Amino acid sequence: MTTDQDLPMDAQSATAIFAAKGIDITPNKDQGVIKVVKRPGLDGNQPMIGDRVTVHYTGKLLTGKKFDCSRDRKEPFCFNLGKGQVLKAWDISVLSMQEGEVCMLLCKPEYAYGSSGSPNKIPPNSLIVFEMELLKFEGEKLTDDGGIIRRIKVKGEGYTNPNDGATVKVHVEGSCGGRLFDCRDVTFVVGEAEDKGIPLGVDRAMDKMQRGECCVLYLQPKYGFGSEGKSECKIGPDKDLVYEVSLKEFQSAKESWEMDLIEKLDLAGGVKHKGNQYFKAGRIFQAIIQYQRIVSWLEMECGTGMDQQKKIQDVIMTAYLNLALCFLRIKEFSQVVENCNKVIEIEEHNEKALYRRGEARLHRNEFIFALADFQLVLQVNPLNRAARAQISLCQSKMKEHHEQDKKTYANMFQKFAERDAKTGKPKRRRNESTRSSMNGEVGIKRRRSSQDCPSYQ
Repeated sequence: MTTDQDLPMDAQSATAIFAAKGIDITPNKDQGVIKVVKRPGLDGNQPMIGDRVTVHYTGKLLTGKKFDCSRDRKEPFCFNLGKGQVLKAWDISVLSMQEGEVCMLLCKPEYAYGSSGSPNKIPPNSLIVFEMELLKFEGEKLTDDGGIIRRIKVKGEGYTNPNDGATVKVHVEGSCGGRLFDCRDVTFVVGEAEDKGIPLGVDRAMDKMQRGECCVLYLQPKYGFGSEGKSECKIGPDKDLVYEVSLKEFQSAKESWEMDLIEKLDLAGGVKHKGNQYFKAGRIFQAIIQYQRIVSWLEMECGTGMDQQKKIQDVIMTAYLNLALCFLRIKEFSQVVENCNKVIEIEEHNEKALYRRGEARLHRNEFIFALADFQLVLQVNPLNRAARAQISLCQSKMKEHHEQDKKTYANMFQKFAERDAKTGKPKRRRNESTRSSMNGEVGIKRRRSSQDCPSYQ
């Protein structure tokens, strides 16, 4: 007999029945959440902290009254495990489940709805019974493109994370295709992990980690060693990587609000130099990180005098222009336009900003806007031969697209005409046959009329 059929019951009986059939899954073993497996899941991995899990559930009071059910809504429920997004009992119980498993949970108030309950649904200090089915789970996506997936093996401590520029001490174990190629303790600066042979994906995960955390990172080639691979580790091009990372210690860099303007300007020079080094080495994403740090420091600064304000503008415009160039390289054309626009807001006739915005617009087939940008470049610098060449290219592309449009529309109209011709012929035939039949009927009537009428001589 399954425990959901035992309802209704009192608190003492419920605890006794669940304890006899199930196990206490709370860390403190205080019988706050007792689990009874109704249907075992598939053998394999269990969810980890931070995973995106999908479940079906039914919630009941000890009286047997159902107060919530995802199946009634015909829609499963999703949440990030171990992040405090759901009841404490759910975070604890789903961590213990396998995919496909169905279980019953008896939850004390402190693991469910507490002393306040839920108005009109759950009385204060109520024990709750949940039936839970784990449908699926997947790692936490740290990037929009899913290129870095994190699964947390050991949850970290505290609420602070390393920021860009922080110094971190980690233990890493990198593998490719099941082969371990890197195992060491290493210290590096967040945003500069490349200098220590640590891939971009590990670097970018740092600001999501907490001290003491151990996680597994699944990196697509873009966030690993890319199309070049890493010959010294016998890793070929475009290989997925798996890194297990333990964050032992970190020392955060100063946040923007902790620095005065003079300190920001002093640091900006070194960060710009680092970004330029990465750019020249083809490490575009690492270069972007450096230039974005400068922007984060100075975009809200005003300065106290004309000279200081001019220096701020010069530094931040250089950062925006460098970002635009980086995004051109990786074909993020909307970001190119955005960064160029920020420069143009400061200096309306900036030659580089106009030119790079024109390049981005040309790549997006926005030929009219690109042409306008290159023409503005020539107004600023009539000797800019590259802009003249781009104007010719824009005009050629516009003509090419115009001719293509003409062909497209001509073919379209031809097809319409052929279709109309095909559909029109049967109609004419039907009309002709209708007229023939009508004429035949009229002829018969006329003959009949002539026969009925007397003939006059």
